[in-house]
Amino acid sequence: MTKRAKYFFAAAALAALAASLVPSRVRAQQGDRTKQLGAKLMCMCGCGQVLTQCNHIGCTYLGQELKELDALVARGESDDLTLQGFVQEYGEAVLATPPAKGFNAAVWYITPAAFLLGLAIVAGVIRMWRQRELLAPASSGAAAMPTPAGAAPSALDERLARARQQADHETED
Repeated sequence: MTKRAKYFFAAAALAALAASLVPSRVRAQQGDRTKQLGAKLMCMCGCGQVLTQCNHIGCTYLGQELKELDALVARGESDDLTLQGFVQEYGEAVLATPPAKGFNAAVWYITPAAFLLGLAIVAGVIRMWRQRELLAPASSGAAAMPTPAGAAPSALDERLARARQQADHETED
């Protein structure tokens, strides 16, 4: 065999090796895309799981949906068209994340609004507790202060005076 023939066979072998790697890479990309799209779809068997994570034994929907998804990915359909095809066939329940339209939009907006409302209520309650601590009567040092002349004693002062009288009476015995 001549040197030229050896180079020819080596080049042919290298080209064959490269050609054999290209389809597997395309299949791997299709498999990854299928997994990504499958994560956006629900299994329709009623298990409530994402399509790529359905673990029901003998689930008939899983195989059917994955075959459809593989076929659409192999055809080169865009993600939106693929998802829209599944919505047309199975309804919006097939989507793992519902679109933000109509009633679904209310769900998307009510959740953060409810969180913010709850946060405002908690902040208001904490503010009220702090104000109540500031308005609380002072300790016994302030109670010993005489009331100004002509001022009517408050109910707290009256109770405090009765409590002192009772304490004095009980300690005398």
